[in-house]
Amino acid sequence: MQRFTPILRRLAAPTLALALALGALAPAMRTAAAAEWPARPLRILLGAPPGGTADIVARLYAVELQRALGQPVIVDYKPGAAGTIAVQTMLSAPRDGYTFLLIQKGIAAEVPHAIKVSYDPFKDIVPVAQLTRQGLVLVGNPGLPAKSLAELVAYIKANPGKLDYANFGIGLRGQTIGVQFNRLAGLQTGSVNYKGSPPALQDIMGGQVALMFDGPASSLPLIKGGRLRAFAIAFPKRIAALPEVPTFAELGYPELNEVGWMGLWAASGVPPAIVAKVREAAIQAMQSRGLQKKLEELGMEAGTPVATEALARDVRESYERQGALLRSIGFTPQ
Repeated sequence: MQRFTPILRRLAAPTLALALALGALAPAMRTAAAAEWPARPLRILLGAPPGGTADIVARLYAVELQRALGQPVIVDYKPGAAGTIAVQTMLSAPRDGYTFLLIQKGIAAEVPHAIKVSYDPFKDIVPVAQLTRQGLVLVGNPGLPAKSLAELVAYIKANPGKLDYANFGIGLRGQTIGVQFNRLAGLQTGSVNYKGSPPALQDIMGGQVALMFDGPASSLPLIKGGRLRAFAIAFPKRIAALPEVPTFAELGYPELNEVGWMGLWAASGVPPAIVAKVREAAIQAMQSRGLQKKLEELGMEAGTPVATEALARDVRESYERQGALLRSIGFTPQ
């Protein structure tokens, strides 16, 4: 056993006392920092390039958050690798409440199934607030003989294996919802992979591929312009931007009603008091009628003030469903 001389004990005592004092002060120091927050601009990381739907959403909320928090809110683009570059950037930043992430819930519920990730979707990142709600709409080439979902189902059954779905996210919801619909309706189709929604939509309009489940924001102008036909939307209710398009539930497929959402996320370890302030500001932003109207024009709804625990539970449930679907088709992460 190591023994200390009286001199060493006298020298060590003040150091030990200082360490204990600093340890006791740490919670108070964190509380003081949270009380002074925000003292400088905030950063919202975006796992997508400028100009897309996520960018529009981020900028809408940045304006409202800046108004509520009294500090500039900067949108910082970190596209690539299905959003995981943005996640890693957030996890590498100090946990001081000045760096957040805006991204789809799929970053935790879908991406870890599709590719190998270096973060734990349930321990390393935390959903702070739901910012938008949206579904996926089944669109097709307007030259198809089917004018309704029932006619489309009959047409695919009469031509098994001859029609393809386009999908722009291997292993993500845009692919697996087609698998789910095929099973529910008893259909056989193929699948063609694309790097993004725009090239897939171009091929659908050109007749190279027949169908795709797409986010309303990118399909809306093409649907309204008659260049795409919308058959149904996977959402609990019809959306304001496409009031004439029925839900899958209306047409006999109640299983296809999952709500997708974009959220504001934090790294675990950010002081809870700061997370609560950001959440409160985000919920306040949702009440802006101007923001709500712009989101509706994109085929979305503003988020709801659902508790963070409920958001985490929804992510977990979606993660389990997505995993089960992918395992059933023998999918392995890339």
